[in-house]
Amino acid sequence: MPTTHSIALFGRHRGLVFGGAAIVVMLLAAFFAPLPYDPVRPSADILNPPSLEHPFGTDRSGFDVMSRTIVSAGRDLPLALAGTLVSVLIGVPLGLVASGKGKSGERTMRALDAFQAFPLLVLAIAVVTLTGNRLENVILAIAIINVPRFMRLVRSEVLPMRESRFVEAALAIGASPIRMMFRHLLPNVTSIILVQCSLSVANAIVVIASLSFLGIGVSPPEATWGAMIQSGAPNMSTGQWWVVAFPGVAVFLAVACLNMIADGLSDVTRVVTRA
Repeated sequence: MPTTHSIALFGRHRGLVFGGAAIVVMLLAAFFAPLPYDPVRPSADILNPPSLEHPFGTDRSGFDVMSRTIVSAGRDLPLALAGTLVSVLIGVPLGLVASGKGKSGERTMRALDAFQAFPLLVLAIAVVTLTGNRLENVILAIAIINVPRFMRLVRSEVLPMRESRFVEAALAIGASPIRMMFRHLLPNVTSIILVQCSLSVANAIVVIASLSFLGIGVSPPEATWGAMIQSGAPNMSTGQWWVVAFPGVAVFLAVACLNMIADGLSDVTRVVTRA
């Protein structure tokens, strides 16, 4: 039987519950669900429309679209999560350091401004192209795009706290700068970092799809949503819409669910702050 607390949580934050559950279902299906066909073994059925035999149809190579759409979640979502984790591990400490007093923080942010003058997606494409189509390079590309966002977010949140009484009290009892950053300041921005993580994972899904659409990142015949959309794009003009539609819907649902999670976390953060 559901508890009163769980019912209250569901009632107040349905987006968080639905979004989180949908992402978990996508991952479980990608790794554990029995697939109707081998996603990397083509068949003689080419560009068949959706039917009982192939619920999502087949593409121009004879691959089952349903199997490849499901298995793509097990590649795109973990890549997005790993890229965001790397972004957090790099961007948050740099943001804390840049929030310190003195000229070093300002210099760091000016260097970041110069870095962001380049189109970051183009820079990510260049990195993956030059270093090779390996998964770790896709993660690096995601980090390149998201690290500046975490740096700016953490710095903007921490700067006002530097003048707070609890910071003055910690300094008065001899807290070191490192202890001040990670023991006193970081816990106060954890909630906003979690919200940004959800948004960054959603953005990373779009980046991975964009890279795959351009033929960068994961090599065929491995399935990704972006590569499936790219493969089916030429057939849209001749009426074979299903090759693009189903992976496109999968990208939309993943991004929408992650944004629902971010909205829910933001609501929870506001409630906790008021309490």
